[in-house]
Amino acid sequence: MQQNSPSEFTRVKRAPTRGAYDIATIHGILDAGTVCHIGHIVDGRPVVIPTFYWRHEDRVYWHGSTASRMIKTILAGGKVCLTVTLLDAWVLARTSFHHSANYRSVLCFGRPVLVDDPEEKLAAMRGFVERLFPGRWDTLRPPNAQEIKATAILSMPLIEASAKIRTGGPIDDKEDMDWPVWAGLLPLRTVADPPIADAGLAVGHAPPATPT
Repeated sequence: MQQNSPSEFTRVKRAPTRGAYDIATIHGILDAGTVCHIGHIVDGRPVVIPTFYWRHEDRVYWHGSTASRMIKTILAGGKVCLTVTLLDAWVLARTSFHHSANYRSVLCFGRPVLVDDPEEKLAAMRGFVERLFPGRWDTLRPPNAQEIKATAILSMPLIEASAKIRTGGPIDDKEDMDWPVWAGLLPLRTVADPPIADAGLAVGHAPPATPT
């Protein structure tokens, strides 16, 4: 496991006690999420793109069309900031000023590279599917040459990253503790509803296990 090396730029400035830089914490947050936002510069303007991602060992991966502006810009030498945020609870305090949220977030900085080795690329595609739906890849039609060619996969090492985490209840001022209003946490989580079969599905195919 490589060592994350946070720079002064990546260190948490606001509420620094909530910052975390150990690679195990960063891995844990990345593994708990599915959607990231890629910040990059296009023609001198900031652009942030939401996309799906996955992690394998000490690298984070995402994919897109080989024709996409994001992919072309990044491969021209652009640096990116990849951000993942997980919202765990609303924090309701006794004043509006102290309302907050419990969250886990990660910022990863670097210069992505194209995964162009055919075997590595196919393994990355498999890893994306298997992360969400274990065992499903082997049941699918294998991707054909055109599909592989049309898909660009980028990877970036986790060598400059930081996490920021808030946990716990509201932090009210002492003089407000007797204010007559409810205070506490409203926990949040994402759940999957029951599967809905495709209209053209043949009889006899069981749905995949619900992802967690």
